[in-house]
Amino acid sequence: MKPALTEQDFADAAGQLGCEVAAIKAVCQVEAPRGGFNPDGTPVTLFEGHKFHKFTHGAFDGEAPDLSYPTWTRKHYGKNWQAEQDRLQRAMALDREAALRSASWGKFQIMGFNHESVGFSSIQAFVNAMYAGEREHLMAFVMFVLKNGLAPSLRRKDWANFARGYNGPGYAENNYDDKMAAAYASFKKEA
Repeated sequence: MKPALTEQDFADAAGQLGCEVAAIKAVCQVEAPRGGFNPDGTPVTLFEGHKFHKFTHGAFDGEAPDLSYPTWTRKHYGKNWQAEQDRLQRAMALDREAALRSASWGKFQIMGFNHESVGFSSIQAFVNAMYAGEREHLMAFVMFVLKNGLAPSLRRKDWANFARGYNGPGYAENNYDDKMAAAYASFKKEA
């Protein structure tokens, strides 16, 4: 069993970001509602074929069109965690580093290509941390928020601006901002 987040972990992160614990919990709830790890102990991942296409310059588009394609789509996402793990493993067999960089990882779904900006010298060091525990997931989130200037939006609960910076320009299509606002209201009620 991997170490789960404690209330103290959330409080430490909120202190570093200067925001409410409920705001961090809201992001956590939206990004990985089932937690940071799969039942087999592997970190939750979501492999993004458009990123794999970018990092491999489309070298595998013909050979593996469900793993490498030029434009984002959810069409090829796995139907469950095992199918997602399989997609990542298949991509790793084609180009390991590009595959690891093309997946989002853990409880806060930090993309592997952000490994340096969240404090890791290599993609492998980042992946190792994602296997270690949810506190490492949280610390990567804190670094991502700080490095990308998203802490002020989190403090203000400006969910649209935060979601745009955290999830990219397609955030509205997935209603990330509305989901975070609703999750925040729920956590705030519990406090």
